[in-house]
Amino acid sequence: MDGLNLKQLTAMIHVIAEEKNLPEETVLGVVEQAIAAAWRRDNGDRELNVRAILNQNNGTAKIIVHYDVVETPENASQLSLEEAKKIDKNALLEGIIEQEFEATSFGRVAAQTAKQVLLQKLREAEREVVAQEFDGKIGQILTGTVARIESRIVRIEIGRGSGIMPTSEQIQGERLQVGARIKVLLKDIERDQRGPQIILSRAAPDFVKILFQQEVPEIDNGTVEIKAIAREAGRRTKIAVSSSVPGVDPVGTFVGGKGVRVQAVMNEIGDAEKIDIVTWDADTKNFIANALSPAEISRIDINEDDKKATVYVAEAQQSIAIGKQGQNVRLASVLTGYELDIATE
Repeated sequence: MDGLNLKQLTAMIHVIAEEKNLPEETVLGVVEQAIAAAWRRDNGDRELNVRAILNQNNGTAKIIVHYDVVETPENASQLSLEEAKKIDKNALLEGIIEQEFEATSFGRVAAQTAKQVLLQKLREAEREVVAQEFDGKIGQILTGTVARIESRIVRIEIGRGSGIMPTSEQIQGERLQVGARIKVLLKDIERDQRGPQIILSRAAPDFVKILFQQEVPEIDNGTVEIKAIAREAGRRTKIAVSSSVPGVDPVGTFVGGKGVRVQAVMNEIGDAEKIDIVTWDADTKNFIANALSPAEISRIDINEDDKKATVYVAEAQQSIAIGKQGQNVRLASVLTGYELDIATE
């Protein structure tokens, strides 16, 4: 690519749109940004406010440079009133003036700049189209393939798109292999200057919640429901469940015959993570006692205003109630929404 001939570029718009599966007006917009960048490279300063309008009939571009008229110019996109009047005799202080040029081709260096801008902006446009496809899937579990494992993120291919799973969304201690098929929660689509980024998670509490929804058909018909969930991925999850039908045991429904349902979830998240399924209770004291399972509770004092509770246990039960590194009480607090303090009788 020695120089940049706008006629050739105009002819390519249709081809690029077909190839990249993008609308032609999107590609035209990207080409115009590239032309503006090339013109800036050849004729001025990077800070110039330049817009290009491509005439697709004759392969020429109209270049429009915008200037702000100010008392003391501080950068290339500002002009003093005196300079501005040379371009437009009607220029006013604090106003904007435009200067027009025509362009048909660019030199080699400018052509390089245009090519870089074109490739970068096309990538962003492609990612945006893919991201829009996934917008409706936020909060769903998808199956993907591990494409690359980096120090801070894992890149995962999901259908036409590709997403990232940051360290904070990975299950602690899980060893993934490139090429492995895994399930991931589509947590979010973040948009910034670099374009959209699909954020995937295996550590989110909702990941476990949806895995259970897939295993427990009784959730769909309203017999049982998940009331709350608290999770430290790779270590322990507590899930509070209830039933709306008298005589139906919600915990047993989630565990499944011979533990088959809970085992199916464990197979996906790994055996290192313990899952406690406890019964939700409308009575706060009962719910807190259930949430601290497997510890046995003597009595509970609740401070409703501060959402705090002191839980009394026998000395032998204290370490069970607190759990390894405080995990049991921490998860029970999240599950119940009360700050729990364990005390001995």
